[in-house]
Amino acid sequence: MTYTGDVRVGGPADVRELPGLVLSKLAVGPYDNNAYLLRCRETGEQVLIDAPAEPDVLLDLVGEDGIQAVITTHRHADHWQALGPVVAATGATTVAGRHDAEGIAVTTDVLLDDGDEVAFGSVVLRAIHLVGHTPGAIALLYDDPEGQPHLFTGDCLFPGGVGKTTTPEDFASLYGGVVHKVFDVLPDETWVYPGHGNDTTVGAERPHLAEWAERGW
Repeated sequence: MTYTGDVRVGGPADVRELPGLVLSKLAVGPYDNNAYLLRCRETGEQVLIDAPAEPDVLLDLVGEDGIQAVITTHRHADHWQALGPVVAATGATTVAGRHDAEGIAVTTDVLLDDGDEVAFGSVVLRAIHLVGHTPGAIALLYDDPEGQPHLFTGDCLFPGGVGKTTTPEDFASLYGGVVHKVFDVLPDETWVYPGHGNDTTVGAERPHLAEWAERGW
């Protein structure tokens, strides 16, 4: 089956097989949150990006091999409601952006700053700190050495715009960060995996940047 990234709460995960990584996308919870399970092909080690809700469903996705870490993209509670039960069941290390950790109810073991890396097996994710949706949100870049880059953006970038902000200053910060740290440096084929809803690509969104700036959201 061809990966589409179109998942629904209560439905199965959509699985994408990359040369070095198997990626499973699953939708859970009342806010249609996405969770992403990444598995290193070489070692079988796994990490989970966000544990939003329905811990039993997430643990079933993880399976008997367990997970090395859960990375929380940002402090909003709909992205970590299942974090406590998942960590209790797996012993996983908790990882989050330094400036959002205090807003997450489960203690963060590893604090990420811009440019920091999270490695599992032969897979490396690089943190991109984006300020505006929250103070410490992080996107996670997997720069596939054998293919296109893959970017997990939490609630900072979606099809059709950046994430929700509450002030013009926050919008300017988030928009500027996304432009300078994503669109100015990553190629059009970069695949974008957001915290809710369908995927997109940098190339699909790039023509609309001026429109986003003009409307201010």
